Amino acid sequence: MEILENKAEWLAEFRNGWLAHLNRTGETKWDIYNRPKNSVAPAGPRINLAGSRLVLITSAGSYLANSQEPFNAVDPLGDYTIRTYPASTGFEALSYAHDHYNHVAVEEDPQVLIPLRHLENMVAEGVIGEIAPTVISFHGYTPNSVRFVDETIPMILEEVKKQQADAALLVPA
Repeated sequence: MEILENKAEWLAEFRNGWLAHLNRTGETKWDIYNRPKNSVAPAGPRINLAGSRLVLITSAGSYLANSQEPFNAVDPLGDYTIRTYPASTGFEALSYAHDHYNHVAVEEDPQVLIPLRHLENMVAEGVIGEIAPTVISFHGYTPNSVRFVDETIPMILEEVKKQQADAALLVPA
């Protein structure tokens, strides 16, 4: 099963439509953007969360303010890198580089995008076996879906494997 069906066709339409318009005008014109559409949803086998290690993945653009470079939030083509940080990180140590969502809610309660304390409670209640030691963060504004599939997803999967995670919770921004 492909992560992105009809990848070559999608990329050609992206380049000839939205990207060509951006290059010509400097404008991100979303009404001409071809959103990817799959006919089959990627899925895997069922697992028992109570006996599993769960990794948290967020598209919030979160990073460690004192030690990591922020995501490039102003690039109209997006940022396709990832940041990782310990799941034990206090919310006060995080910053968010993402210009495509309202930060008010995450500033009031970071758990709307990084629900670490909620997950810790679920571990204590026996709902989840354990939380992987590292959070994976990426910048959710990635208009080139092929580039996201080819560059960002392999980095995320490599980190998931390092964490020996059985399951993942993706919290989109």
